Amino acid sequence: MIRKIIDNFSLEQICRSGQCFRMSRIGDGSYKIIANDQYIEVRQRGKECEFFCDEQEFADFWENYFDLKTDYSACIARISPNDDYLKNAAAVGSGIRILRQDLWEMMVTFLISQQNNLPRIRRCIQNICEAYGEKKVNSEGKEYCAFPRPEALAGLSEDALRTCNLGYRSKYVVRCARDVVSGASDREKISGMDYQQARKELLKLFGVGEKVADCVCLFGLHHLQAFPVDTHISQALAQHYAEGFPHSRYHDIQGVLQQYIFYFEINGL
Repeated sequence: MIRKIIDNFSLEQICRSGQCFRMSRIGDGSYKIIANDQYIEVRQRGKECEFFCDEQEFADFWENYFDLKTDYSACIARISPNDDYLKNAAAVGSGIRILRQDLWEMMVTFLISQQNNLPRIRRCIQNICEAYGEKKVNSEGKEYCAFPRPEALAGLSEDALRTCNLGYRSKYVVRCARDVVSGASDREKISGMDYQQARKELLKLFGVGEKVADCVCLFGLHHLQAFPVDTHISQALAQHYAEGFPHSRYHDIQGVLQQYIFYFEINGL
């Protein structure tokens, strides 16, 4: 078990921020997180966090996954003193971090997210992981299902994932898996691209629009310039930024600020 004191880190806020769907509360201040083919349980009391894994696993995977080396207080400090709305949003969601998640997992996750709500997205992802993911056991003896590899989905019929409650999104996910397996969508190549290049490449995928491409860029590639706009963000922009969001002021942290706004809006704060 690894114990850390961490500023600007809240498991509760991250869990409810709409960027990850295999994280859930299992007790008072305790959460389980499954990411790609990894599993961990974390307990938090204030700034003190206990990561139930060994030091090597923490250093090799989880420290990077939770983006623990980034100073999020510096992002908050850049907010204009005249922007009361954004200051309030950041104060409320100051424990959110942009997780460094797997590109393939984010492709599938945000294809599923279209015209969907957060609880249903969670169920859909749980269903496909249980049906097609490899069964694994972590270092603490916890059993779980890894996220399905592209090869596990590429050979399915386009409607096969309807049984996992994906509905019309089934064909999006299956075609994406086929593109990845065939090399038509090269994840390694995309991972080496800058934000604009990666966004353009992702938009070539069947079923991927601007919001999904930006979500994948932000949460799967850690391009903090990405600023996904869904209904909640669109409404916030219309109400508080009639002349447009000041992207130039926040040119390399827009994605962090987007998460503060999104969290603020979905929680009715």
